[in-house]
Amino acid sequence: MVKSGNKAKRGGGLGASPSHLMHRVLQLALDIYSEETGADGLTQRQFAVLEAVSHKSGLTQTDLVRATGIDRSTLADLVSRMTAKGLLDREKSVVDARAKAVRLSVAGQAALDAARPKVEAADKRIMALLPKGKRDGFLDLLAELAGEADAVPAKAKADARAAKKAAREAKKAEKLAKKADKPAKLSKAEKPAKVKKAKALESA
Repeated sequence: MVKSGNKAKRGGGLGASPSHLMHRVLQLALDIYSEETGADGLTQRQFAVLEAVSHKSGLTQTDLVRATGIDRSTLADLVSRMTAKGLLDREKSVVDARAKAVRLSVAGQAALDAARPKVEAADKRIMALLPKGKRDGFLDLLAELAGEADAVPAKAKADARAAKKAAREAKKAEKLAKKADKPAKLSKAEKPAKVKKAKALESA
């Protein structure tokens, strides 16, 4: 049973590392989740997938990545295993014939219905570790961080497009610079008199 410990003291080193502190909090949250759902219950990721599909049937793998935040390769394996267990049904997407959409099976709906009160109990235990006055603010911060995480793929694509555009502009500028460095062709009036005379002799 996970128990509430003493208030963590802020300090240097690991105590001032957001990544370390969030990792510790995640471990605590997953321990509480496991205690409430039991060894045979849905994993946190399985629950997230079923919950997302329950709100909108026919989601594709790409939709589920956006909805759950689970990376694409992990999600593909997870959906395959959940389909094999009979928790999900696969079908062709009505939006994209090349993609596979998923929907809850009867067994999946039953598993989700059984898991929801347990997950709710886990969430209540986690929030109870904080003073009441800080709970809403804590959720707001988590939602803000999650929003930033969701925006990463779009930002990465935008940065990649910007980098390609900058590379094209740099290449174009380099070509213009090389062209400007080349000596300009002399006009007939500017050509040396000897050259003119030599050409006149050749044509005679």
